[in-house]
Amino acid sequence: MLNGYGGAMTLAVAGTLMQTPSPDRLTVIDAVVEVESAGTITAVHDRSTAEGAAAGRLALDSATERVELAPGTFLMPGLVDLHIHAPQWPQLGTGLDLPLERWLFDYTFPLEARYADTAFAATVWDDLVPSLLAMGTTTAVYFSSNHLEATTALAQACARHGQRALVGRVAMDHPEGTPDWYRDATAAAGVAASAASIEAIDTVGSPLVDPIITPRFTPACTDALLEGLSELAEASGVRIQTHCAESDWHCGYAADRFGTTDTVALDRFGLMRPRTVLAHSDHLTAGDMGLVSGHRAGVAHCPLSNAYFANAVFAVRRALAAGVGVGLGSDIAGGARPGLLGVCQDAVTVSRMLEDGVNPALEAAERGVPESRIDTVTAFWLATASGAAVLDLPVGLIEPGRRFDAIAVRSDRPGGAIRLWEGIDDEACSFEKVVRLATADDISHVWVDGTQRPSGEGRDQWAGP
Repeated sequence: MLNGYGGAMTLAVAGTLMQTPSPDRLTVIDAVVEVESAGTITAVHDRSTAEGAAAGRLALDSATERVELAPGTFLMPGLVDLHIHAPQWPQLGTGLDLPLERWLFDYTFPLEARYADTAFAATVWDDLVPSLLAMGTTTAVYFSSNHLEATTALAQACARHGQRALVGRVAMDHPEGTPDWYRDATAAAGVAASAASIEAIDTVGSPLVDPIITPRFTPACTDALLEGLSELAEASGVRIQTHCAESDWHCGYAADRFGTTDTVALDRFGLMRPRTVLAHSDHLTAGDMGLVSGHRAGVAHCPLSNAYFANAVFAVRRALAAGVGVGLGSDIAGGARPGLLGVCQDAVTVSRMLEDGVNPALEAAERGVPESRIDTVTAFWLATASGAAVLDLPVGLIEPGRRFDAIAVRSDRPGGAIRLWEGIDDEACSFEKVVRLATADDISHVWVDGTQRPSGEGRDQWAGP
């Protein structure tokens, strides 16, 4: 990228930087972030020191593009959503009254089948992608439908709107687990279409968008399809995503069909690999967690949709202690909250419910699972640095060598819910309020790869040189 004088464009952003480099550590500094033309962070200057202040001033003076955030606006890493069903965007907020196995057939499969109409798909994608960007979702992991053309159109929409994304054509062929009007005709056809989808997404030619192999879940896939997709992953090196051990029904199904847990079954088919994203996974046993950790796979924790469909709360603390990589997922539309900041709050809430228990008929000592709670720092780490680690992507933190995927959040928007009180709110309280209370309207800037994208409040607030 060149400026009008033939030189490379550079970006400098100044403001209060809040981020969580580990699950128990919040860092807050008055920073100037330098970003080179390709979107890589080259330096983060701490202006609380004389040396850092001087280097920061020089960075701002020499940058071809610069943003100086106002006091009360906080710079934060962009959010990494590990689990989104893109075709379900039109049903967001509705139809959560049925158990999972009926919800799919009554509501979701009929909607997803409509994406055979590529024009309809493109209309949805062009609403979905910028909407999530405006909510701070700079990296999205998408289940598409099982249509090749619609899936390619989703990848194109992500590239066009500038969202970092993994996009997967959903493979599903089981005659009992899927309707005859919405499935791959055969296992061979499903593998071939998935291979064609990988090629089509690669042809989109965006460094932001990659394919991901996507068997929907074991109840929707025959053994032959699961085996074929595993072979495709081995041959192509492409990541895998699927649902794992989500509900009592799902786990019972795996036990009946495979004689083991859903996690072990996925491993037997060769689908448990480094960078595999396992959605939900609420019912992982200790052995399952060892298996996931050993393969360097990770879990997309979807706290709100789990309340509707999973029959359990995912034990984040236990999973982290077992070495399992964990990030957050909105699970649109099983999760009715698309913004990942709100999902952070959901993750904190359900962890408290797991620790304290919910049945008052039991004695307090028998009611919950001790040491299960997480706090806002841990939740935001899951939504940023930890989710990025699951995917093995250089995002999730604002530090040299990573890509500049970031958001800026106002704490003083008129009509907003965030209020910071002098003498009351320290850095930790300010951070907690931002994560718990911010909406898309409070997000003034969104950057992906160093380029500003549409935001909820700041479409016209780019500050040029």
